[in-house]
Amino acid sequence: MGVDQELTGSAGESDLSDLDAFFESTRDERLVDFLDLLRIPSIGTLPEHAGDVRATAQFIADRLEAMGFEHVEVSPTGGHPIVYADWLHAEGAPTVVLYAHYDVQPVDPLDLWQRPPFDPVVEGGRVYARGAADDKCHVYVHLWAARAWLETRGRLPVNLKIVFEGEEESGSDHFEPWIVANRERLAADLAVISDTGFFEGNHPAITIGLRGLLYTQIDVRGPKLDVHSGSFGGNIQNPANALATIVARLKNDDGSIAVPRFYDEVRPLTERDRDEYERMPFDEHSFIEQHGLHSLFGVPEFSPLERRGSRPTLDVNGIWSGFQGAGSKTIIPAEAHAKISCRLVADMDPESTYERLREFIMQVAPPGVDVTVSKLNEGMWSLTPIDHPATQAAAACLEEVFGEAPLYLREGGSIPAGATFANVLGLPVVLFGFTQPDDQIHAPNENVRLDNLDGGLRVVVRYWQRLAQTEL
Repeated sequence: MGVDQELTGSAGESDLSDLDAFFESTRDERLVDFLDLLRIPSIGTLPEHAGDVRATAQFIADRLEAMGFEHVEVSPTGGHPIVYADWLHAEGAPTVVLYAHYDVQPVDPLDLWQRPPFDPVVEGGRVYARGAADDKCHVYVHLWAARAWLETRGRLPVNLKIVFEGEEESGSDHFEPWIVANRERLAADLAVISDTGFFEGNHPAITIGLRGLLYTQIDVRGPKLDVHSGSFGGNIQNPANALATIVARLKNDDGSIAVPRFYDEVRPLTERDRDEYERMPFDEHSFIEQHGLHSLFGVPEFSPLERRGSRPTLDVNGIWSGFQGAGSKTIIPAEAHAKISCRLVADMDPESTYERLREFIMQVAPPGVDVTVSKLNEGMWSLTPIDHPATQAAAACLEEVFGEAPLYLREGGSIPAGATFANVLGLPVVLFGFTQPDDQIHAPNENVRLDNLDGGLRVVVRYWQRLAQTEL
């Protein structure tokens, strides 16, 4: 494609020429506003930045109120606040719940930043700062897309209910309870989430699916204290050895999961699904080189992208036991532990998956130790059909602005809001954002391309117009 190429327009662009002109005339003001937003160190995971997180929420709320949104609220939760606002005067048009998050990741390691993380720098057509891509750029895009409609036309073509979260980077612990408590005022036809980006090569994309999560811990205990390996070795079960045995039995040699009935609920890929995966440009050699891998590994009957987006996983996230210092210490450790996560795909239930996993672990556990399995966290998957009218409307707008039909992605990770909107509010969910793949989110020197965001502004104003004409 090329977002580097001039952004093209086709049918319908002339209808919105006044909004496009607004974006051109406000270019300098918009950039200043974006940089001001990025300067606030809203690191949601660090308690010492709680005031900055709230200041960011107020920054956003002030702008929503100034442009004419109603019921603007920096709404308290048990943690960082949610910014809520609505504009509900498009009679007969769909109502959309719009989501982004304004909290950001910590900046460590600071010495790897080439530019200060909260003193944004514009360089080479990109903005460098923590939060530039994840996810303040999307807060900025939606604020200015709404402002373009309201200042140019005096109205929005759809009804919007804005929900901007402040805890996405720290686990969204209070998000779902807030959604449940506000279920009635969040009644809508559709949820739109902007916390995703384009595909490798900067190809426009729509994320139609996110995997869910099951996170567990295995605890293996033997003697009440660490004991001498010479005096006790050969007579007692070593908890570390026992844990190694358990972990080894969870996967087969080809990478498939050995837990009985683990795959029973997995929704099979359709022919259309596999065709869409085939459309995605994926260079295995480049991927291996980019990430410093030895090779790719996984169940051979599925492609790497299919394994990432549409197949469940089981992985050890951490494992620890016994002596780990320099030199030697001859002990049999009293206990051993492992963190195990499973990514879940369409139709899988976290609870039944957990029970199958726990039961299998107890079956394969060697004798001579006590084994417990605990569920630490879970999250549901989400999947919106490619042919859903809201998805197709987004695709048409992306193609109109960027000159290329979007790819349809199923991401391997999880966004809690997606599952919450789908499962608590019963809404179809469309996930689309505008960041480039090399944005270095969560890493030093995070950045976003300004031409992607300029195109994103034009996509969003067109999307609201197209949704107003769409039967959802």
